[in-house]
Amino acid sequence: MTAQTLSEKLEAAYVRSRDMDAPLAERLQAFADAVREMGEIFQEAVDKLVARLREHGVGEDAPKPGEPMPDFVMPDESGQLVALETLIKDGPVAVTFHRGQWCPYCRINAKALAEAQDQVSAAGGQIAAIIPDRQRYTAELKTESQAKFPILTDFENGYALSLSLAFWVGAEMQEIMCQAGWDVAPSQGSETWLLPIPATFVVGTDGLVKERFLDPDYRKRMAIEDLVDAIRNAG
Repeated sequence: MTAQTLSEKLEAAYVRSRDMDAPLAERLQAFADAVREMGEIFQEAVDKLVARLREHGVGEDAPKPGEPMPDFVMPDESGQLVALETLIKDGPVAVTFHRGQWCPYCRINAKALAEAQDQVSAAGGQIAAIIPDRQRYTAELKTESQAKFPILTDFENGYALSLSLAFWVGAEMQEIMCQAGWDVAPSQGSETWLLPIPATFVVGTDGLVKERFLDPDYRKRMAIEDLVDAIRNAG
């Protein structure tokens, strides 16, 4: 199977999973199942990566409920600077970390978040997505997902690193990801191969974390209903 053919198969599986009339977890699982059917090698490498991250406690030191969420100032998809301190003046914010525009799981997640925008607004909250991609790619993700919330660029994963969320991918995963068409270097504008652990922090107007979801397994994300409930309870 050539890389191009594999890439096309993965994109088709992504579109099918993204457009399912199902909860986010089921869409993510559908894509994971499709990837597994294309060969065990990729999933075995992912499982090894997840085990390594858990063994080393990557992400465990990130802000927990009751702790302050460090402020950030990042450019959005239009180049406008956005600060957490400013966002929380208008209500609780779900700060969501994603691996990048190239990641099908993150694109599925972004679409589900966009679909929940009205629910989040009705609960008095907002969403701010963070990825380590350059402006061109944050704009593409926003357009594709039809998001109304800002998608921010965390250059060189600086903010994610400060929260203990970023990690080095490793040579084995680099090779496999490139074969799948998921070379992160162009979108990040960097050859560092650092990625953030997907995570969600619901931050109250007092700047404290009210709820968080963090899992080294990037195939899992915070359920939309849990996010909306956390926003509502943070208000």
